[in-house]
Amino acid sequence: MKNKKRTMSEQENKPTVSEPEASSADTMSENATMPRDTMSENEVVPQDTMSEGEGILQDAAGASCAVRKRGKLMGAIDAFFGITARGSDFRREIIAGITTFMAMVYALLVVPGMFPEETVSFGAVYVATALGAIVGTMIMAFLAKMPLAQASGLGATAYVAGTLLGGGLGLTYANSMIFVLFDGAVFVLLTVTGLRKMIFTAIPAEVRIVIPVGIGLFIAFIGFNNAGIVTLHEGSIGFASFNVLSGSLRYCDAIGAFVALLGVVAIGVLSKKDVKGSILWGMLGAAVLYYALLGLGCAWNAEGCREAFSSIGANFEDPFSAFAAWGKESVGQVFAHGFVFSGYLAEHSAGELALLIVTSGLSLCMVDMFDTLGTLYGACARGGLLDEQGNPLRLDKCMLSNAVATCAGAAFGATTVATYVESASGVAAGGKTGFASVITAICFTVAMFLSPIAKLIPSCATAAALIWVGVLMMTSVKDVDWSDPAAALPAFLTVTVMAFGYSISYGIGIGIISCVLVKVCTGKVKEISPVTWIIAALFLLMFLFTN
Repeated sequence: MKNKKRTMSEQENKPTVSEPEASSADTMSENATMPRDTMSENEVVPQDTMSEGEGILQDAAGASCAVRKRGKLMGAIDAFFGITARGSDFRREIIAGITTFMAMVYALLVVPGMFPEETVSFGAVYVATALGAIVGTMIMAFLAKMPLAQASGLGATAYVAGTLLGGGLGLTYANSMIFVLFDGAVFVLLTVTGLRKMIFTAIPAEVRIVIPVGIGLFIAFIGFNNAGIVTLHEGSIGFASFNVLSGSLRYCDAIGAFVALLGVVAIGVLSKKDVKGSILWGMLGAAVLYYALLGLGCAWNAEGCREAFSSIGANFEDPFSAFAAWGKESVGQVFAHGFVFSGYLAEHSAGELALLIVTSGLSLCMVDMFDTLGTLYGACARGGLLDEQGNPLRLDKCMLSNAVATCAGAAFGATTVATYVESASGVAAGGKTGFASVITAICFTVAMFLSPIAKLIPSCATAAALIWVGVLMMTSVKDVDWSDPAAALPAFLTVTVMAFGYSISYGIGIGIISCVLVKVCTGKVKEISPVTWIIAALFLLMFLFTN
């Protein structure tokens, strides 16, 4: 009885074990008479097995925790950008971001080549442009949460590089960044206060419509000139000669013009076939063709071809040398040397400088405003990102993103940051949120370290892109009522003065002044708003005292 009670007591106090553990305990009891060495071996086996099992369980728990954390992170990103709420997903947004990058990465190759070499180096502008694109696109992603990308606008860059720096005014690269900073600050003020709409409506419609057309012709002219298609000789403009019978044609000189023309045609064909990144592929194809023809010239001992090939090695630099040039020539120059206008004041008065700053800043602001508004409406309409009134979603935040990015870009040494119309390709690919813009910015970050490769792209290849941009910007010319002389004259003067006068601001100024004069002479003075009078007066003072 005592033994039975003791056995029952032991069973009650014995902890519950799983089936394998009980089996192991029984086995040990049966082998209790075995030698100690054997028992020791048998005791170790279950302990090792348990240790391995615990390790597996810990690894599984860690992996599960990582998955949960990853799930929480992706969920937080989804909630912040509203990816699922807008009917999109991560895969679609990533594809859209890459598509936008491929469509607009040509800006990194084109913008640096638009600046006169004596003002700033290619590498410095390349890094500044890349940083402007990264920061501008990130601001758009997190502030406006829209699938739109930003970078230095070609229209504004053409104004800064062609009019301010290339116009013989005695301005420096640092001085030009002051105008960009002024443009951004004014744009911020206009957006925050709501005055943007007042300025926008104060520009006569016939002038407002054709500003992109004039800028397009201005940019295309730069491309024609850079490629040698249009030449300046003894004060006259002429077309490049391809006459092989003349005896004066140099093979090396003709290559650039020939490649640029073929490049434009290639871009047009690719665009017609809806190839993503058609401008980029057209440029790269033109670059390959250029070097192939240059190689043939070397084989034939054509004059100038060997010299052109020998310069390739000299141009190929360490990618970090571009960052060194950027640190020395671009970043912070707007604050360090931007306010020193000694070169301009050597031949002009302080009053002329004040007028130049106001009118040029106003012109830049208008170029930026019209470019951005046109891009926003075009890109958002393509992706169904318009509200009930037909306006782009988060319009004010998109405009503010553009303005803030321009101010930040000026500090980096980048020209006016604008929303790119190529964003429409990403929207068409399914992008609906700012997460697509994050992906585009990441791609620009990688591209920022590829300046040596970008430097190998010849000017004739980038010229093809500039000419094609001119083609794209011609579309709004159809919206002008050319049958009405009161509308046709200001529109015509705006476009032609921009292109032939090689100045965007002069074109805008002449267009506004002529529109005011036409309305005054036709008895429609009441149609002229007070703001329009003020803008016209400022441009008139510019022509009278600074031109």
